[in-house]
Amino acid sequence: MKVALLVILGLFLGALGGAALGIGAGLAWVEIAHTTSFEGHSGMLVFFTFMPLGAVIGGIGGAALFGLLAMRDDAIAIERNPAAEPARRRDR
Repeated sequence: MKVALLVILGLFLGALGGAALGIGAGLAWVEIAHTTSFEGHSGMLVFFTFMPLGAVIGGIGGAALFGLLAMRDDAIAIERNPAAEPARRRDR
């Protein structure tokens, strides 16, 4: 259950970050390619193309990253029982 919640959190945070990076990339593209601003064409390009693409890519990447981190329980502690920890060390 915690893995699924962390994946959803990664999806949300990745989508927000990806949308912000998509806006930045779109604004850079408009400046580099000298896209016309007639009737808001450059703004529509940024907000209807680059922002959704960034949000999708960031959401998938964030969900995958958080999911991998959550499944690797030995590398990151999600939930540990402190009473069982000394017993585990004595077995070795």
